[in-house]
Amino acid sequence: MLIETGRVVAIEQDGLWVETIRQSTCGSCAAQKGCGHSLIQRVSDGRRSLIRVLPGQLALEDCAVDDQVTISIPEEVILRGSMVVYLFPLLCMLAGAILAVNLWQGSQDLMAAAGAVAGFAVGICGVRLHARRHQQDRRLQPTLVGILRPDAIHAGPG
Repeated sequence: MLIETGRVVAIEQDGLWVETIRQSTCGSCAAQKGCGHSLIQRVSDGRRSLIRVLPGQLALEDCAVDDQVTISIPEEVILRGSMVVYLFPLLCMLAGAILAVNLWQGSQDLMAAAGAVAGFAVGICGVRLHARRHQQDRRLQPTLVGILRPDAIHAGPG
């Protein structure tokens, strides 16, 4: 289970919008000078992201805007999501190129390029359809697991 901390920026009837700050571990890696990921992180590190979070076991009424909360998402969701987002459009692109070359007459290079573009577009539409179908699936969405409130300061009398 991956756990992230963020700040509530909006409350809706069926979920929260939580702002998180991307963090990188590139500073502790020995290969940071030769790594493309390090370069990308230098540009985007510290950017704020908004994530829609479902209530989980806690009630939305317990949260207020500007509360610090912890959210969780199962690790297998990240792995499966990566497969859908990256691999599915790539496979559709390859299938489109192969089908176009085998089905239509003409320049094979031109047909392969056109088929690849069409296949990639179909793959992207498939990813969007998958995202819409599973938008309310609690097993695939980040969920609220805790509210972090600072201890109230109790001033003594006098």
